[in-house]
Amino acid sequence: MTEAVMVPMEHGLALAAILFSIGLIGVMVRRNIILILMSIEVMLNACGLAFIVAGARWGAADGQIMFMIILTIAAAEVSVGLGLLLQVHRRLRTIDIDSASRLQG
Repeated sequence: MTEAVMVPMEHGLALAAILFSIGLIGVMVRRNIILILMSIEVMLNACGLAFIVAGARWGAADGQIMFMIILTIAAAEVSVGLGLLLQVHRRLRTIDIDSASRLQG
């Protein structure tokens, strides 16, 4: 039987930081609502990865439980975000985030 190879905690946390940075840059730079929602998903997954790595390092299931909570939040974010996207597209015929500032009511 082969021995399991452990990835160092620093490598997992570095990957989570890189993914979070990519998502943050995507949120700040993009104007398309769909791409902004995708960038937020990348940021949430990076947080989940950090929890999983920390939980694996300390041998606790807390990281996996937090990841399940993050998945629930991500599902809620997608449903609310797509609902808002449909309303913006229905009223303005565009999915540009700058046009949403013109919505009134």
